[in-house]
Amino acid sequence: MAATAPRPANSNAATSGATPMMAQYWALKEKAGDCLLFYRMGDFFELFFDDAKAAASTLDIALTSRGEHGGAPVPMCGVPVHAAESYLARLIRAGHRVAIAEQVETPAEAKARGGSKALVARDIVRFVTAGTLTEESLLDGRSANRLAALAQVGSEGEVAIAAADVSTGRFEVVAVRTEAVDAELARLAPSELLLSESADALPISSARQVVRRPSADFASTGAQKRLESFFGVRTLDGFGQFSRSEIAAMGALLAYLDHVGTGGPTFLQPPVRVSASDRMAIDAATRESLELVRTMAGTREGSLLGTIDRTVTAAGARLLADDLASPLTDRAAILDRLDLVDALARDALWRGDLRAALRALPDAGRALGRLVAGRGGPRDLAQLRDALEGARRLRERLAQRADLPPLLARLLPGLDGHGALVDELTRALVETPPVDAAQGGYIAEGYDHALDALRETARDGRKAIAALEAQYRDRTGIASLKIRHNGVLGYHVEVPAKHADALMAPDSGFTHRQTLAGVVRFNSADLHDAAIRVTQAGVHAVAAEGAHLEALTAAAVARREAIAASCDILARIDVAAALADHAMSHNWCRPELADEPCLDVVGGRHPVVEAALAKAGERFVPNDVALSEADRLWLVTGPNMGGKSTFLRQNALIVVLAQAGGFVPAASAKLGLVDRLFSRVGASDNLARGRSTFMVEMVETAAILAQATPDSFVILDEVGRGTSTYDGLALAWSVVEAVHEVNRCRCLFATHYHELTRLAESLEALSLHHVRAREWQGDLVLLHEVADGPADRSYGLAVARLAGVPAAVVRRAEAVLAKLEAGREKTGGLAAGLDDLPLFAATLAAEPVAAQDALREALAAIDPDALAPRDALDALYRLKKLLAVEA
Repeated sequence: MAATAPRPANSNAATSGATPMMAQYWALKEKAGDCLLFYRMGDFFELFFDDAKAAASTLDIALTSRGEHGGAPVPMCGVPVHAAESYLARLIRAGHRVAIAEQVETPAEAKARGGSKALVARDIVRFVTAGTLTEESLLDGRSANRLAALAQVGSEGEVAIAAADVSTGRFEVVAVRTEAVDAELARLAPSELLLSESADALPISSARQVVRRPSADFASTGAQKRLESFFGVRTLDGFGQFSRSEIAAMGALLAYLDHVGTGGPTFLQPPVRVSASDRMAIDAATRESLELVRTMAGTREGSLLGTIDRTVTAAGARLLADDLASPLTDRAAILDRLDLVDALARDALWRGDLRAALRALPDAGRALGRLVAGRGGPRDLAQLRDALEGARRLRERLAQRADLPPLLARLLPGLDGHGALVDELTRALVETPPVDAAQGGYIAEGYDHALDALRETARDGRKAIAALEAQYRDRTGIASLKIRHNGVLGYHVEVPAKHADALMAPDSGFTHRQTLAGVVRFNSADLHDAAIRVTQAGVHAVAAEGAHLEALTAAAVARREAIAASCDILARIDVAAALADHAMSHNWCRPELADEPCLDVVGGRHPVVEAALAKAGERFVPNDVALSEADRLWLVTGPNMGGKSTFLRQNALIVVLAQAGGFVPAASAKLGLVDRLFSRVGASDNLARGRSTFMVEMVETAAILAQATPDSFVILDEVGRGTSTYDGLALAWSVVEAVHEVNRCRCLFATHYHELTRLAESLEALSLHHVRAREWQGDLVLLHEVADGPADRSYGLAVARLAGVPAAVVRRAEAVLAKLEAGREKTGGLAAGLDDLPLFAATLAAEPVAAQDALREALAAIDPDALAPRDALDALYRLKKLLAVEA
């Protein structure tokens, strides 16, 4: 008979002859899917087969084996239950998802169910994934942790993205065009992104982990029913008017939360419909280039957020990150934020008092999330108590001021209304409850007289046991006799082995229980009775405290939306105070908003570079910029290391800070609102997508040319540098013309192609500028100042000398340069003949217009699978009408 081949390590098909434990494991593994399975065995979570190999490699723990399965040893590793969270955190950071299988009955219950050999029943109680974390130890307190779902219904080109931070309950949905999906995901930066298993592959680069889910989860009809059931409403109209795609995305997210929580409670606030037009559009490449909330290396330190963050609460830090990632385009909302920051900036004493009060408040938002999810404890209730009481005191102090900024005046009432809950929690809880509720001790004395009586009984019993110990010593004459307690024997008498004979006597009143090396343990009737009283009182006291904990949690959960709103208000006040504090200590100014497209900055500085220079004891050189309709495109030339890229980036950051509602690093600043911000400054290879540096540069440039509007702000650095000189110059020349003539947006364009300066003669809104540099006694002196006019030369060889290129190489380069420049004098150089080019507008006019076929376009736009019968009939009539028109 042929031997059976070993089954694949993680095959989900049951093997005949498998032990009951392995059969149970395979059933759970099939349910877990592609997640690592934590299989509870006693005090450990065990992993087997390929799960064990993956976990052992990630966690750097020993990989062992346990018996055989299918003729091969079973790989195994395990982690202790009491330390599981730390191991889970490492697995989640490494990109794994984990299913936790717990014992759902006791060994006694299993024995009663199936006899002495019955296997304890186990089931998956939770899936731990990157986007659904609530535990404090698994989360970064100062960063949001979002789960997102992407859905597209029909063929109208609209894609909806639903996003939720389940640790705080924040839930939003936004609809965008297909080409804007990656930019919106870059704003949200989800830890986990859900896609339908039938969805087309999208070029998604802004999600840390992508999970495919059943298509049924994304069906809009079922999604609507799921949402209505979850929020307990008969219609979603009270939350807003949602498209089918938006409903599908929200429903899919809710279905996933139900799956990972195995039907347990989930904290989600009512969904907020976000309009993409209310926020400045910033694509993923621009965010990475400007390092708004993370550096290119992925760290917070060194980013704009890391440099300016002076928030004193975790919720404030999360909100500041959201503000910088989502600058506003609503003038009134921006002015509201600026007024609040301005008021706090002008009153240092008030600002200091506010920050001191806020600093003492715990992170109630995430404590609430844990309570709603059923993973909270008495410590979380105490955090709610302290935060809401602090909010009440803060409101009372603020209400005494007569000159409150409009935004703060509107927010203030939302801090009130929690008095009854706070009073109840204050009476019920001790000042600092324990983290673990299992041992009790968190309900305050006097809250429940029956509980107090049980505790008194337990205390009296322990006193009685202590008295028994003294009595037994006197009676036996054994001074070393002790009464001890452990989890196996309970309370017992322990004596050294040399004194055991006296207690072994039949008339001693003691019963032998256990003999160990050096000691012997006994029981007695009196001790047994006292122990029962202590144990029973303790068990009943813990049960009574558990009932109170459940009731208090239910009371807090019932007010979850109001509590979450108060937490959001505290975070907004913290952000405003932090921005004001940073602005005053760094001499920042309030920006002025103009009605027309402009960017007029005096003494602008790069906040991150300035902070780095300050640490080194150096001064940042500020620079001005003045873009307007008549002078909207600056062509900036000058040497490498001269500060061109810094100048470009600092102005982009000033725009972001201003529209986020903060002060800006400048002596003065005035700007017209920017709808889209683009940065093409420094590209790198994207080998994962098969793109070279030049290809990445061209893709980013194409996106700018296709999407920038007259209200956009664009910074471009060294376009065309990644290819041949002639190709690069030609591309840079045409890009400048396109930005000037077609996009007509505000733009800073840095280049080493000095030939581009000729464009100033034909483009009326283009002006020439350069970063100043001088050579002094053979050395290059970089002044980092932006001045009018073109640079006199590139200083490339001087920079090479400054970088330490060998002198012989530099001398040879000087000789080659002299020959090249001599040739340029004769031929006119690279730009020879460009003066005879027709204007860019003429090129556009000459471009043939593609023939339009309305019938074909209408037919291509129809998605038959998404049409109801009535819709299909209407579509057919429209097509016949188009056919009649064309005929």
